Amino acid sequence: MSGLDRFADRISAPRRIRRGATLTLVFASVLVTGAATGSWSGAADDGRNAPSPSVRSDALAPPAADGAGGDTDTADDAADAAAEAMADGKSGKKAAEEAVSRSGDRWGSVYSPGEFQEFEKALGGGYTGVGLWARRAADGRIEVSRVRRGGPADRAGLREGDRLRSVDGEHVTGRPVTEVLGLLRGDRAGTPVVLGVQRGPRAWRETLHRAHVSTDPVTVSQLPSGAVLIRVAAFTKGSGEAVRKAVRRAPDGAGILLDLRGNSGGLVSEAVTAASALVDGGLVATYDVRGQEKALHARRGGDTARPLVTLVDGGTMSAAELLTGALQDRGRAVVVGTRTFGKGAVQMPSRLPDGSVAELTVGHYRTPSGRAVDGRGITPDLEAGNGAEKRAETVLTGLGPPS
Repeated sequence: MSGLDRFADRISAPRRIRRGATLTLVFASVLVTGAATGSWSGAADDGRNAPSPSVRSDALAPPAADGAGGDTDTADDAADAAAEAMADGKSGKKAAEEAVSRSGDRWGSVYSPGEFQEFEKALGGGYTGVGLWARRAADGRIEVSRVRRGGPADRAGLREGDRLRSVDGEHVTGRPVTEVLGLLRGDRAGTPVVLGVQRGPRAWRETLHRAHVSTDPVTVSQLPSGAVLIRVAAFTKGSGEAVRKAVRRAPDGAGILLDLRGNSGGLVSEAVTAASALVDGGLVATYDVRGQEKALHARRGGDTARPLVTLVDGGTMSAAELLTGALQDRGRAVVVGTRTFGKGAVQMPSRLPDGSVAELTVGHYRTPSGRAVDGRGITPDLEAGNGAEKRAETVLTGLGPPS
């Protein structure tokens, strides 16, 4: 698929998925302060990762994923609820959110038109928000997982591990991360947002002003050992090619430390491009469409000679888990860190009568060996919490060139 830069004008009618209409499948994930999913791109029926074909709507099944009803039924319910609410002079979006919540689809989300535009911008590499990433802890608490340097949250002194208790007076504990980050987004830079924050026993309110942030998702540096550290914060547009260039430009014989910690996903096409830089073709992931297994394959020509270690943690999600699982299953990388988040749901968007957009689960992806990721995550080869990067460097120095 061609990504979400042209997503808004390619969304199905909610009452019926029109035969022949073009749609985008997306992963449920949480992308830099404001985006919420990553899109499939290049998922051709012949199993090759073609440049830009899209999955057609008439190829989509309505599976009952995560206990949810079929996506068509849920889309119909959301559309009906929105239309009835609008007829009564009420919020169609709120009614649709309640319908999606009742469906049991834990990754389902509803976006206003403005929120969806910001969602697209984030996947394209920019967004309007406060410059933080978030994760949901096992007890339902929403925690800051990363703060963008120089952004509004950073200037206000927020840091990793802080708990978000409320956004503009709305309590967020127990809510999906996608909803929480949606509250942090805004249509315009300069608009205020009030956060309820807790750090240890201290609790306070902090007023931030949203800003337009251009993301730089891939950073490259050389470690004292001579290895090259490639850190990928999110799979936004161009990130896969940035990984490819970093691998090609690495000094001869240098190992690669691929840091996917805190990477909350993004465009699947970019994750596949990144895989193509490190493997010589072959399977990256599979997923089901109407009972038929589809496949994503890397392009041939990747660098398979360099030692490779991948760093992950509980903030590694979705498309980043897809890449991690592919490298691990194929024996290409040693995975170091902690268990990944476990978010591998494939979603399909529907336009609702009031212009908002509902994203609903239609299936799940699997790693090359057939492992399901959703709700399980990926277990690293070597568990490491504090000092994980040093452990990964040690492992990398002990690896010889792959056979």
